[in-house]
Amino acid sequence: MHTPYLIGITGGSASGKTTFLRRLLAAFPEEQICLISQDNYYHPREKQLRDDMGVENFDLPASIDAAAYAADVLSISQGREVRRQEYTFNNASVVPQELVFRPAPIVVVEGIFVFHFEEIAKLLDLKVYIDAQEHVKLHRRIIRDRDERGYDLADVLYRYTHHVAPTYEQFIAPYSTPRFLQLFDGE
Repeated sequence: MHTPYLIGITGGSASGKTTFLRRLLAAFPEEQICLISQDNYYHPREKQLRDDMGVENFDLPASIDAAAYAADVLSISQGREVRRQEYTFNNASVVPQELVFRPAPIVVVEGIFVFHFEEIAKLLDLKVYIDAQEHVKLHRRIIRDRDERGYDLADVLYRYTHHVAPTYEQFIAPYSTPRFLQLFDGE
């Protein structure tokens, strides 16, 4: 197998990355493209840092097992299959599956810290930054966290204000410069 073309996709929480990825993956035969999402590399809840109010902060680079993520991206880029247990965002009603990432000509590496983690960023052939207006991201986050993660509105708003927005400004927004291909969601 030839060296795969690695595409990194990042953007703020609920910016439209998942929708973009679904469309991208649908455009290729399954054996031609592989997606490795940062979402499956979170440390367990008990290892997450807590803020001053005692709330776990899943929106910091330290919330991700960056070493394991980088090792898996490197392995797949070298043509090796990778297996990992799905991270279910502490949703007790979801049974985690074993995920299998198979080498493919195109490998998509996705997550909010993909460009921040240097070990991963240096492997990427193309970097794509996806953005949306703040009110759109907040609306999407409210719906997603309610439906997929079981968070109530007060919890979502607290996390958005105290975790998501500050993390975006510090660790994600700096990569939204013209040197990256930018895709904007106009919804």
